[in-house]
Amino acid sequence: MSNSFLILLGIATPLIAALCSYLFRYNNNLRDSFGIIGGIVTLIISLRVFHGIQSDEIFEITLFNLFQGVDFTFRVTPLGSIFSLVASSLWIMASIYTIGYMRGAGEKNQTRFVIFYSIAIHAALSIAWSGNLLVLFIFYEILTFSTFPLVGHKQNSESRSAGRLYLSILVGTSLIFFLPAIFWIWFETGTLNFQDGGILINKFPTEYLSFLIALLVFGIGKAAIMPIHRWLPAAMVAPTPVSALLHAVAVVKAGVFSFLVVIVYIVGPDYLLQTNSSDWLVWLACFTIMASSIIAITKDDLKARLAYSTISQLSYIILGAALASSLAIKGASFHIITHALGKITLFFCAGAIYVTAHIKKVSELKGLGFKLPLIFVAYTLGALSIIGVPPFIGSWSKFYLIMGSLEREFIFVAIILGVSSLLNIYYLLQPVVIGFTQTRKKEIKLIKSPLTVWPPVITGIGCLILFFYSDYFIHNVNRVIT
Repeated sequence: MSNSFLILLGIATPLIAALCSYLFRYNNNLRDSFGIIGGIVTLIISLRVFHGIQSDEIFEITLFNLFQGVDFTFRVTPLGSIFSLVASSLWIMASIYTIGYMRGAGEKNQTRFVIFYSIAIHAALSIAWSGNLLVLFIFYEILTFSTFPLVGHKQNSESRSAGRLYLSILVGTSLIFFLPAIFWIWFETGTLNFQDGGILINKFPTEYLSFLIALLVFGIGKAAIMPIHRWLPAAMVAPTPVSALLHAVAVVKAGVFSFLVVIVYIVGPDYLLQTNSSDWLVWLACFTIMASSIIAITKDDLKARLAYSTISQLSYIILGAALASSLAIKGASFHIITHALGKITLFFCAGAIYVTAHIKKVSELKGLGFKLPLIFVAYTLGALSIIGVPPFIGSWSKFYLIMGSLEREFIFVAIILGVSSLLNIYYLLQPVVIGFTQTRKKEIKLIKSPLTVWPPVITGIGCLILFFYSDYFIHNVNRVIT
């Protein structure tokens, strides 16, 4: 099997899964199985691509020409191999979890849900393997429109309002900021192809580079940098599997991945270091990290708290890209992996608590720790990884980000990262403390839902085990900057 065909097969598999889910829509078990099967197939392909990149293999295919200097091309970069591995592996867990959640919560329109879920994964993989900025933009928009029905899945007034906000912000920022930036780059350089070291140096006017960076970071709304963040907390009205998709598997990861791709393969880290054109973004990212962490502390709704946690953690990746040093970009690349695994664990647990006990608020978790020990232990493992406590895999990315800030002599950034971790401890571990130390006055009826329990247990354990196998990812992470 050729590498070109492998790319097409990987991209097509989620669409095939979506089609099969529709064709077998009257058989619930068979319909829901295609997400798992599709996840397994894409994981196998992603693993093959990931290992191929480690061995300097080329994965590239050009389908047709779009216009002068721009083809409809897929080409796997080291950074793209990381993102595709994350998306495909977590799709399996998300598919298993979705079956338990949607049935346990009695959600309607499950066929439509699994179809659009699969299309969203297709878009995420296509973004990961895009060969140029315009192809990335096309699938970035497909991802937006495929997740819009998922955000508004419940079809009540609250979900419709959230869906409209979601669509207006993400499409609006793309059309007003992102798309003009893309054509500006093409006008100055004559190409949009991803290239090691970037394509702008000696071609793009230095005096306008800061403005271009602003267009890109605000245009890529899925990165949720403040003030382009309101859509993310609003989208928490969606079922928890959608929250997992938004926060861990595809949407926000597509956002920060896209911005990191732009910095590494379009702008060029060396060009940024020479011009200091992204230093202002370092300050904005630090502000977002601190502000969203403080807001998270005030949220009693568990999913809302996790949403603001995500906004903070995404800015870690933006921060790494803005610092543009080798260690900072290494940390940002690694954080795509570590945050995805930790955050999907936390959202899985939040959903499991809701399905099992019908509880959404942190203050109502009293006494549940001993009643739902597996869920709370899994939550603790995911939280400790997000916080960055060794020996959890999340500690690696924070370590590289801190070292990257010191490499750039931004001492205050290292301090911000330290303070942020302390805030993480408070708002992420507080639910665990309440669950195990406070007593519930009234007993509640618990509903067994094993399919919502075991996925977070598996991903939570993964946060611990993968710490000791981080070298598996390090090679491709190192290749991002080289």
